[in-house]
Amino acid sequence: MFSINPFTTLSAVIPPAVIQGYVLFMVALVAAGTLFDILHKGSAKYFFDNLRRSKGRGAKPVGGGEKAAIAVQTLVVDVLASGEFCNTRRRIAHLLGMYGFVIHVAATVAMVFNPAAGAIWAQLWWLGGLMVCVGGYWFWFFIRVDVAAEGQSPLRVMRADLFVLSMLASTTLGLAWAATGGGAGVLFSLYILATTVLFAGVPWSKFAHMFFKPAAAFEKRLSEANGTHEDLPTLSRDDPAQRDRHSMELLKNAPMDMGLGIKREAPRHF
Repeated sequence: MFSINPFTTLSAVIPPAVIQGYVLFMVALVAAGTLFDILHKGSAKYFFDNLRRSKGRGAKPVGGGEKAAIAVQTLVVDVLASGEFCNTRRRIAHLLGMYGFVIHVAATVAMVFNPAAGAIWAQLWWLGGLMVCVGGYWFWFFIRVDVAAEGQSPLRVMRADLFVLSMLASTTLGLAWAATGGGAGVLFSLYILATTVLFAGVPWSKFAHMFFKPAAAFEKRLSEANGTHEDLPTLSRDDPAQRDRHSMELLKNAPMDMGLGIKREAPRHF
């Protein structure tokens, strides 16, 4: 089962060209949804304007070589390793979901457009799907802030949950469909429905954030390099100018190390 291309079972009912056309249509929906999201929210305009303002106010210039190094650091630390997550469990769950989703989608495309693809693609398809399920369900039932810290029911659903739920539904139904022999039955219909919601719901879900977060991480690192620090107080209070920038008067002369505070224990006070 783990070495068989599950999409070959559809050829007797649905022409391969139709499935391939569906995959291309989903790619077009993601591109159109992301473009709509950029125009509607003004995300690209915000990032470019912020970069321009940061460059004008920077205390020190950042050369092309340093910018390239910052871009590589952003790619390796913030994108590939999800370095923005301080919580280890959340970071592992995110990495499982992210890499699992990429592997699962890549294997799907390979098997749909090449029915004779080797068994390795079927195995990667299963591996990626299982990674998404492990990371996604772990996050949904045990790591979500409103569940772990606020005591809300794990069955509570909001519009912001559209991306993770549709991704889990698509992956879970796809694996269940393949495990039961494939074909064009009810499970396949539900699989297609969940997948369509996932890729067509880009303007209303967090799908597009995977394109925005690298830009935001790069902008943050660049502002630290040129000295603007996004107009936030720096970690040093030795400089009177930096000390006076702090928004709270009582913290201007406070020591940098003030203890663990709320990090002393897990937030479980619901």
